[in-house]
Amino acid sequence: CNILQREQALLDPAVQCHLPSLILLRTKKRYYVPKTDDAKKHTVDYEARARAAGIVVQQEYMERAINIACTAGIFDPYIPPEGDARLSKLSKEGLKQRTEQLKQSAASQIRKIREHDPKFSTKEFPDRALEIFIEAQTALAQFNKERLHKLVTERCYPFLESLEPPRVVHARCPDMVSKGNLYGQVTLRMHYKQTVAIYDRFGRLMLGDENEPRDALEYVVFERHLKNPYGTWRLHGKIIPSWAPPKDPIIKTLMIPGPQLKPWEEFNSHEHEKSTAKAV
Repeated sequence: CNILQREQALLDPAVQCHLPSLILLRTKKRYYVPKTDDAKKHTVDYEARARAAGIVVQQEYMERAINIACTAGIFDPYIPPEGDARLSKLSKEGLKQRTEQLKQSAASQIRKIREHDPKFSTKEFPDRALEIFIEAQTALAQFNKERLHKLVTERCYPFLESLEPPRVVHARCPDMVSKGNLYGQVTLRMHYKQTVAIYDRFGRLMLGDENEPRDALEYVVFERHLKNPYGTWRLHGKIIPSWAPPKDPIIKTLMIPGPQLKPWEEFNSHEHEKSTAKAV
């Protein structure tokens, strides 16, 4: 009888709650609720723990790094006269060019450069700049990175002969970051012969020729950090005149992937040309 009653009680929910064995089991059901003190702290404060342990945590700055060894560009760039190196100095237009060059040379800016660099001279500097220019080109051709970084700034070609002696045509002395942090920028007019040859990654000539020298007229900017006692004059950039004729763009080259060969197979160029022609 007792067994039948228990079986009926298991099937009947109304009777089920009155059984003492089932009541004991229900009282043992517990839902564990964790403490809310640690749950509120979503992230662990490592800095607070480090301070409590006596460790000094250095503050991390997310600002962008700025290089103050050189400027980011050319301040007040020199405007080359149209038809330069073609007009005679004795002609009317040549005299106009000369007067404009005297206006743009800015003697006050040169005076400011001499305050920080007493050895600077507009007569001697072109020869020194020409030496830097030639040395930078040879270092670039020889892939000498260490020497090139000492002659060229972070923002910036073999030399044959100089057609005209280089001369100073423009000088500026801007400041950057703070007042008094001066940078000297001197623009030189350089007329010389140069050979330039540009190859693509497959070794094909894309522009110029190694054996054909050409006349090049360039306005090269040299820069020096005047507030740095160990600063030197370095090649900073070039000024391209607005009236200069546009150059032809370099033709882009692409690599057509060849067939995947096994180690014991040989590549047959004729079969590859036929297969590519059929695919097109």
